[in-house]
Amino acid sequence: MNAVWVVLLATVLRLVFANFTGLGIDESYMVAASDHFAASYFDHPLVSWWLELGSRALFHSMAPIVVRLPFILLSAVSSWLIYRITARLYTRGAAFWAVVAYNISPVFSLAFGSWVLPDGPLDTALLAALYAMLRALGIAAVPTPPQPRWWLAAGFFAGLACLSKYNAALVLAGAGLAMLSDPLSRRELRRFAPWVAAVLAVAMFMPVIWWNATHGWQSFAFQGDRATGLRLHPLAPLTVWGGEALFLLPWLWLPMVCLQIGALRRGPAERRGWLLSLLGLLPVVLFSVFGIWSSTKILYHWATPGYLMLLPMLGSWAENFAPRLRNTVAALSAFLLAFAAMFIAAEATLNFIPGLNHFFPPGKSPLLQIVDWDTAAAGIPRQAQAVVALRWFDAGKIGYALRDRLPVTVFGADPHEFGIATPPASLLHKNILILAMPGNVSQIADEYAPDFMLLRPGPALTVMHGHDVLLVIPTLIGTDLRHVPGT
Repeated sequence: MNAVWVVLLATVLRLVFANFTGLGIDESYMVAASDHFAASYFDHPLVSWWLELGSRALFHSMAPIVVRLPFILLSAVSSWLIYRITARLYTRGAAFWAVVAYNISPVFSLAFGSWVLPDGPLDTALLAALYAMLRALGIAAVPTPPQPRWWLAAGFFAGLACLSKYNAALVLAGAGLAMLSDPLSRRELRRFAPWVAAVLAVAMFMPVIWWNATHGWQSFAFQGDRATGLRLHPLAPLTVWGGEALFLLPWLWLPMVCLQIGALRRGPAERRGWLLSLLGLLPVVLFSVFGIWSSTKILYHWATPGYLMLLPMLGSWAENFAPRLRNTVAALSAFLLAFAAMFIAAEATLNFIPGLNHFFPPGKSPLLQIVDWDTAAAGIPRQAQAVVALRWFDAGKIGYALRDRLPVTVFGADPHEFGIATPPASLLHKNILILAMPGNVSQIADEYAPDFMLLRPGPALTVMHGHDVLLVIPTLIGTDLRHVPGT
């Protein structure tokens, strides 16, 4: 029952946070760039896109709380799954502390638990697949006979994980390593059921492969390029691990890493720790290794599916850790997370610290992440039949503020999903408002003037937060787009 109260309180916190903060950059982009159900999308597979599209269709709204609601509900489901998994593998006390750890971790509780991102659905699907796999293999605190009928559920949820985000493959590869290296689990490969599960997961992923094949392999190429590069960063693993520790909370991250190393050292004789540690191994290790040579910045949340798999071990460890210190740290962490979330929500809604953005360079205020650009959208002149940005994230913010009133796309080499949802060619012969940033407005005008019958300065659009100006956006108005820029 204590775990139920933790989940309920965390869910209420997420609902308040989601309702009183604007969409972040990635969220705005996902909502603004998606206007239809598709077999896949440029950045990620379909699940997260379908969830926000479905919620919009159900409630006939694009309000932040509406598009975020499916992700908040899934975070509660993830908490329940963590409890069931940990209680099966260890004890109910361990399950309680695993749920607490999940709900006090900023990246799991707030980012993946309330934002429109593919990671929330990914986490839920991976946890469901893990629970089904434990039942299928008979792995528990007190070993039970294998239940082959659970393989079908494992394959289904593995397929959903792959339809949520590509890095699900790393966790699933860890599952394969665990089965091959554990003698008891390896026996199950003689059965027909595990192979049916694998075929089902692959079959569910086929729409994404088909979409990529019909779109020039754009999504696979985009994600694959992140692991390539020619720049050498020998200290990158330390930076990546440090960032992951901050996202998870250092006092959660360090025990998880130590527990994983210990489980790997003990080997497959201790089946619970061996399976969990191998499930988390590839995400935890590979992204830090990629950072050594990758020319793309490794984002710290990419490895979190691996740490998610370690939460049951963390719960078991926390159950037996110094009770007074453990309880104090947990309570303080929960308070700080709740305080930070409510502070951000209050500032986003009430602007009770006027002039806060003055402490940051022009256009760099973090408030731009939590304030929707509605005031800028209100300043778009009536003659504009479409809006164009020069960066995908600017297109996302202005596109969400417009709420589908005008088509939005990106001019340039990196339009992301906007290049598919609203190809620049679809705007031929329209009057277009260009967001003339970043860079010199005169140079931008010189670059795009040949593509229009007439290109002239437009009104400055202002992103306001209360009475404070967060960003002034220079614009250009192009009459009659005659050529697609760059062609």
